[in-house]
Amino acid sequence: MALEVDHVRRSFGSVPAVRDVNFSVESGTTFGLLGPNGAGKTTTMRMILGILVPDTGTIRWRGAPVDRGSRRHFGYLPEERGLYGKLKVKEQIIYFARLHGLRAADAAEKADRWIADLGLTEYTERPCGELSKGNQQKVQVACAAAHDPELLILDEPFSGLDPVNAQTVYERLEALRRSGTTLVLSSHQMWQLETLCESFCIIAEGTVRAAGTLASLRATWPARTIVVQPDDQKLRDVFATLSDARVLASQNGDLRASVPRDTDFSELLRNLVAAAPVTRFEPLEPSLEEIYRRAITAEV
Repeated sequence: MALEVDHVRRSFGSVPAVRDVNFSVESGTTFGLLGPNGAGKTTTMRMILGILVPDTGTIRWRGAPVDRGSRRHFGYLPEERGLYGKLKVKEQIIYFARLHGLRAADAAEKADRWIADLGLTEYTERPCGELSKGNQQKVQVACAAAHDPELLILDEPFSGLDPVNAQTVYERLEALRRSGTTLVLSSHQMWQLETLCESFCIIAEGTVRAAGTLASLRATWPARTIVVQPDDQKLRDVFATLSDARVLASQNGDLRASVPRDTDFSELLRNLVAAAPVTRFEPLEPSLEEIYRRAITAEV
């Protein structure tokens, strides 16, 4: 494992921010750290970066405790904007790259590449304070990643971005992962994380509520939604004969029903076709957002 977060805890005075968080991230993968506001995500990220020290528990990078040397190879995009408003875009990216040890010429080359890749060329010589929130966010992404970090931690990387710019940032993060960077992302944009991340950890109230790949998380979901077309009373009658099945609200002429996850879908389809003509039959897997909502509202 590249990153190991081993049962860390952190309180601020008498207020526990992280009660017990435990997960690991494989090298060169993208990991989603999810949770509601106040769940402990940012505190966990700052402990990984060494900004905060855990009260108990350990954090290791490539098998060794995180220290100053390993942190030089990390990148961090905080949720709060941390740009210098009077610095021009290229100067800003160069400055942050130099902080991570790059030579001036290498930092300038990296800045040019990120400016081009993120569609910021026309703003190269503009002070960052004059940019829109979306363009400032793209500059901040470049500042966090221009030194080609081994580990890149991003807190709400898609904040303030329209769909086109969000896709641009998404593609750049995918390119980083393919080049070997390990990514840890926190975002409320579930649909983007669902396709970007290989594994997830969902936390609430400072504790882990669910963790694993999307496939393993879906495997624990208690039911599946079946979409059948058309919405026919004879087809509804088939679902009425099934134990623990229930018909849901129809949508656009579709019949939707919830059935147990161990349902024999082949047999169900045969029964439906025998009852009435069927033009569509589709079992739906739960989305990451549905899994997230169930995890954070579960009793602990």
